[in-house]
Amino acid sequence: MNERKPRISPKGLLFITLFNSILGLSVLFPILAPLGRELGLTELQVGSLSASYALMQVLVSPAWGRLSERIGRKRVLMSGVLGFGVSFLCFALIADFGHRARVSTPALFAALLVTRLIGGAFSSATLPTAQAYMADMTGRRDRTAGMALIGAAFGLGVIFGPLIGAAFSLLSLLAAVYFSASIAFLNAAFVWFFLPESKRMLGGEVPPSSTSQVARLVWPLMAIGFTLSLASVAMEQTISFYYQDRLKLSNHDTPRTVGLALGVYGLVAVFTQGFLIRRYKWSALRLMALGMPIALVGYALLIFAHRFGVLTLALGTQAFGQSLAVPGVTAGMSLRVTEDEQGIVAGLNSSALGFGRMLGPLAGTGLYELRAEYPYLLSAGLLVIVMLTLTVNAGLRQSLGRDHV
Repeated sequence: MNERKPRISPKGLLFITLFNSILGLSVLFPILAPLGRELGLTELQVGSLSASYALMQVLVSPAWGRLSERIGRKRVLMSGVLGFGVSFLCFALIADFGHRARVSTPALFAALLVTRLIGGAFSSATLPTAQAYMADMTGRRDRTAGMALIGAAFGLGVIFGPLIGAAFSLLSLLAAVYFSASIAFLNAAFVWFFLPESKRMLGGEVPPSSTSQVARLVWPLMAIGFTLSLASVAMEQTISFYYQDRLKLSNHDTPRTVGLALGVYGLVAVFTQGFLIRRYKWSALRLMALGMPIALVGYALLIFAHRFGVLTLALGTQAFGQSLAVPGVTAGMSLRVTEDEQGIVAGLNSSALGFGRMLGPLAGTGLYELRAEYPYLLSAGLLVIVMLTLTVNAGLRQSLGRDHV
């Protein structure tokens, strides 16, 4: 089949694909907490829905990354986007039926959990494949900026997704989930018709290294990525509850308020990754050294915030720091391996981040049930541990400090 020649560069097409993917996912951010409460789920059950999604990413991401080296980036991206759409459609249908038919809470939770497991398994193909695709298109001198472009696509999706979710909540909380599924199916069509296969993959070469060999090389960065992800997701998973309880909002007012706050979060992320990092092209070490203390300040502010302005300032501060540190980890991992190992290392990176996304909802919501501030104390403590580890590991600092490994 002859592919159409795109008028937009492959980087631009990949940017659009990722933007559409995170847009569909982030629509759910401001409505999942109030939707869970409306369905009779506990905070921990809501957190478990997110944790199950991330669990499958931990288990399956490395396989998707390696598969993209064998059958091509485009086919794996298609699988991820379509699987995401089907799982979200099933989630919405089951939640809708359960709410109308008054299905028992354990049965409803179990059915929703299955859809999240399936969705996590398929959508885990998207990020590692996109990172490997970006590595195919960028030289080693531009790798950090390329990975930041992926982050900018995510940030832009986080701007519009929560706002769209908040708008759809005026109709119903489930309307946003149906919208997410629709976006995924449209995105799949976009990938099929417009996104070309990576030029490097057209040769069909099979990577010589095993996953375990690559993992031994990059495991310190995998550990840092996991910790940053765990800290961030523990915050993200509870922030809707936090806004609702701190500001005394109703279930239907919460999505609009949180959607606005997450829109600010996304704006900061887009500016940081789409402009600052791409312009200044800092080394991986500098990105992490700048980003983690800033994110730590954001977590600390959350602990003491009781008003919308201060809460949102804290979110924006954390977004700024996180948006610096995570591309540093991703670029550092990519630069430590050969060009034929990009799919493998991207899968390992996605798995490490997914492990954080799996434990983050459980830790965050479990701690939230004890005391509202505990998730943010956990996040702050994790960042302190990572900063101390990076300080004492001279070898890792030396390798990350080179501008272009």
